[in-house]
Amino acid sequence: MIHKTAIVDVKAKISENVEIGPYCIIGPEVEIGSNTVLHSHVSIVGNTKIGENNQIYPFSSIGTPPQDLKYKGEKNSLVIGNNNKFREYVNINPGTKQGGGITRIGDNNLLMVYCHVAHDCFISNNIVLANNVQVGGHVTIQNNAIVGGSCAIHQFSRIGESAMIGGMTGVLSDVIPFGLSMGNRNNLMGLNLIGLRRSKISNENIKKIQLAYRIIFKTASFRDNIESLNSDLKNNEFIKIIISFINSDKKRPISLPPNI
Repeated sequence: MIHKTAIVDVKAKISENVEIGPYCIIGPEVEIGSNTVLHSHVSIVGNTKIGENNQIYPFSSIGTPPQDLKYKGEKNSLVIGNNNKFREYVNINPGTKQGGGITRIGDNNLLMVYCHVAHDCFISNNIVLANNVQVGGHVTIQNNAIVGGSCAIHQFSRIGESAMIGGMTGVLSDVIPFGLSMGNRNNLMGLNLIGLRRSKISNENIKKIQLAYRIIFKTASFRDNIESLNSDLKNNEFIKIIISFINSDKKRPISLPPNI
């Protein structure tokens, strides 16, 4: 159903059972998958592809040009998956040439009121961004992460799988998978034990992750400390995820405990 006050370009590709509410604006390059609902006053423009079963609430702005002075109108895109919920005043921008030209958002994510996702970000699946989270350009957030309200995430930062960021944190350094990070400028405060348990990771594995955490972050030479892990810890499937994260992209520093 398309409300009579909505403006939908004739070139837009709108699937079956899409509901477009009052005063929405849909541009010519937009594609919207089935059973998606635009409640009212939603603007979707640019080369934007949206999957199925999404809920987009009033005054959200999706696909407007990147807020980047280097952007000169070149071709770019925004790809959004399925079963996402974007609450009021959410803003999401497509990519830039410097970041590959694409912003991606996966499936089953909740972006609460006033969240902003900038250009060239990769937001994975099952993620919660609480109210007023500001995500800078080129940020990666991995599966099952939770970001508390009013956080600001510096460009090029990474937040690992199942990490938890406390509210009102300025994220200037990468947060390891399963990590708990918070502070005016983020420090690693331990492991996201609640998240580990919710993920139904066994107590045995949680204990191994805790032991590996203590060894890796006992000093500031955390990459060297990885070498001191015994083979049982190094070969643990969850600890492998942490080690791989630490040893990969190094555009931003790794968040460390405050006492090292």
